[in-house]
Amino acid sequence: MADSLNVTLRQEHGKRRIRRLRSSGKTPAVLYGHGKDSISLSVPTSDLMGCMRHGTRLFELQGGASDTALLRDVQWDPFGLEVLHIDLVRVSADQRIDTTLTVEFRGVAPGVSQGGVVEQLLHEVSVNCSVSSIPDKLELNINSLELGQSFTAADLSLPDGAVMLTPDEKIIIQCVEPQTDEDEVSAGSDSVEPEVIGKKDEDEGETSGA
Repeated sequence: MADSLNVTLRQEHGKRRIRRLRSSGKTPAVLYGHGKDSISLSVPTSDLMGCMRHGTRLFELQGGASDTALLRDVQWDPFGLEVLHIDLVRVSADQRIDTTLTVEFRGVAPGVSQGGVVEQLLHEVSVNCSVSSIPDKLELNINSLELGQSFTAADLSLPDGAVMLTPDEKIIIQCVEPQTDEDEVSAGSDSVEPEVIGKKDEDEGETSGA
C-alpha cells in the first residue's frame, strides 16, 4: 500500500549545502527510472521516518514530482540513527518487482510456557509481486508454536499473486530448549582435544629402556 509523500525539487548540492538541508529537517533524495531523467528532491525527514517506521516502501509523490515510487535504497549515518539520503525509483501499478519484506510476529508461543525460548532466525524475506499489492510487512501468528517446532518461509501468507523467492525451507522462527552453561562447556570440550602432558616423555623413556 502506498503512502503519500510531499517532495520538493532540490537545488542544493555539495556537502555544506546538504548539511544545511538536513539541519532544516529535510532529507535529500534522488528519483530515477522508467527512462526519465533523474530528479534531485528533498523530503520532510519527519514524514519519511514515520513512513519507514511503519515499513512503507511504496509512495505516491506529490509536489515537486507526481510519480509512484519505490524506496530502493537508504543511506544511514555510521551509527544507524540518521537517514542521510534515499533513492526512489519510478514504478507503475501493474509492474511486478522483487522486493524485501519485514516479518513481524503476533501472539505468544505456547512453547515458552513449556520451558522453551523463541529464536527469530530470519527477519526479512524476498518476494515477487505487483507494485499495487506490496504490503508494508508480513505477519506470522505464533500462537501454535510448540517447544521443538519451527515456522518456515512456506508458512507465511502472501498477497494474491505474490511469489515467495526465499527458499520455503528457510526457518523464520523456532522454539527450542535454552542452552545451559553445561551445554556450552560440553560443546567446547568436544571441539578441542586436550593435550596429554608427559605422554611423549614416557613413550620415549620406554623406547630407550628397550
